[in-house]
Amino acid sequence: MVKWLDNTGVEKDVVVSTRIRIARNLKGYRFPPRMSIEESGKLTEKVLNAMKDFSGNGDYRFIKMNNLSSLDKMAFIEGHIISPGLIQKPDYSSFLLRNDENITIMINEEDHLRIQSLLPGLNFERGWELCNKVDDFLEENLDFAFHENFGYLTCCPTNAGTGLRASVMVHIPSIVMTGYINSLIQGLNKIGLAVRGIYGEGSKAVGNLYQVSNQTTLGDREEIIIEKLNNILHQIINKERAARRTLLEDRKDEIKDRVFRSLGLLKYSRIINSKEAMVHLSNVRLGREMGIIDGIEYDDITKLIIEIQPATIQKSAGQDLAKEERDVKRAELLRKRI
Repeated sequence: MVKWLDNTGVEKDVVVSTRIRIARNLKGYRFPPRMSIEESGKLTEKVLNAMKDFSGNGDYRFIKMNNLSSLDKMAFIEGHIISPGLIQKPDYSSFLLRNDENITIMINEEDHLRIQSLLPGLNFERGWELCNKVDDFLEENLDFAFHENFGYLTCCPTNAGTGLRASVMVHIPSIVMTGYINSLIQGLNKIGLAVRGIYGEGSKAVGNLYQVSNQTTLGDREEIIIEKLNNILHQIINKERAARRTLLEDRKDEIKDRVFRSLGLLKYSRIINSKEAMVHLSNVRLGREMGIIDGIEYDDITKLIIEIQPATIQKSAGQDLAKEERDVKRAELLRKRI
């Protein structure tokens, strides 16, 4: 489970994951919100025929949304494999998933195609390489909607141009605890970056996890957009590390108490809900980042953050569970793994 975390990444003490997503549409088809189910079927078949000859690293499996249970759909969202928008019209949408989960090709979400790469840590170069390889192949075999002035045409005008969204999920508890989070978000917004919650647009930040992404897709080449975001990310990384040092100097006993209380709760609780578990996992990760505790890896904590979510807990149990039953199973999982 959570195969995409099996690879290596850098700056993992701050950056949880890197995602690159490219939006593309085919000429001659209406955008997904306006297309008929017959059109969606024809477009899907066209994409699948094109992908048959793709010799990229790894095999892909094709998954239709209307063949998935509600639990399966939510588990894919919780694992960041697909977007919440993909499940809105299950009769229309589907996706191709590479066997290592580093590439997802979503079909008939808001756009005809959303090509996504997902990697642990800060890894823009590899993420863009993976996405671009799929994009280049499909562009040779499909007729993408493109305008000489506006670039790749998309359902939402804010995605036109490159169609590129590059984002990172960062764990920045020290910035939050030192009171700088609001000014950081305001500053990032002013320079054209979006700050969102754990599942992107419309979601809230939980466990001090935030997604930072570009908002501008028109006017710059993909490499320039990624380079700008990468430069800003290194500034955020430096701010978080500086804030950690400040906390250790000024509030060391308080931080250690917070870390070890959370560690104890995760080790011994018999009932715990997902929100509480996220808070305590964030504190334990902070303890690892500060060198207060060791013996647990960053990727293990990230895997737990995904595996304790409601749908994923139920899939692991192999059955639908009431909320109280999920809370018991979650505590059991955490005791076993922490």
